[in-house]
Amino acid sequence: MNGCLGTQQQPPPGDGPSPEEIQGAAATPPKRVLVVDDEPAVRRILETRLRMAGYTVILAGDGEEALSQFYREQPDLVVLDVMLPKLDGFGVCRQLRAESSVPIIIVSALDNTSEKVAGLELGADDYLSKPFAPRELEMRIAAVLRRQEVAAVPQPSVPRESRHQTGIIRAGHLVIDTNRRQVTCKGERLGLTYTEFSLLELLFREPGTVVPRATILEELWGYPPRKATNLRVVDVYVARLRNKLEPDPRNPELILTVRGTGYVSQGVTSVSPTSS
Repeated sequence: MNGCLGTQQQPPPGDGPSPEEIQGAAATPPKRVLVVDDEPAVRRILETRLRMAGYTVILAGDGEEALSQFYREQPDLVVLDVMLPKLDGFGVCRQLRAESSVPIIIVSALDNTSEKVAGLELGADDYLSKPFAPRELEMRIAAVLRRQEVAAVPQPSVPRESRHQTGIIRAGHLVIDTNRRQVTCKGERLGLTYTEFSLLELLFREPGTVVPRATILEELWGYPPRKATNLRVVDVYVARLRNKLEPDPRNPELILTVRGTGYVSQGVTSVSPTSS
């Protein structure tokens, strides 16, 4: 056994859902989570914990079964182990991303940063190293689903009188519309994910101000870094953003790295409110 959960197999006292959470869950259908892991003990523990947290849980023990269950059950989120028989987690992630935007959290017993980065580059939304506490996985799932729900809500037009720091930001050939959450480059709209736009908006909120990687992780992913490798998710998303925005991503002009700290935006030429 890879030791996914260590010795934390029993829920700690008082760690279950609150009455408010239970009441809220009763008002809407429970989210469906597909858990993919080749260890039966891990699947049993995660199934128990996630059911207690109010989720409907679907299980798969290998990569091929994961795809079959995904197509059959259409889950709202996938928890995906890397080391799987028949088809590994990277292969599953690659195939899911080719046809779906379902949130994916990769879990891996390989304490190897390059493996985690590879998963994120394939399109995973987050990763978690084994062994981990079930409560941490629950927090990661809740944070990813919150971002997904916000992204799915149509953005209403913002009254002029309430537009304080929102509006149009121009930086080089980019035009960033923070109200409509749209970015254009030389008149052509760029396809950014919800998280990518949120990262862009955070970095350009105060041009020239360094934004620490830990701050980015907490604001966008909803949890503080517990070790340095947690911050790699930020680096991967900055790299994605540069690939879409910068003429030469290896020599960025808009988003600069402040070594050992975080990132800073530059090149903003104007900030103005959007027209009604």
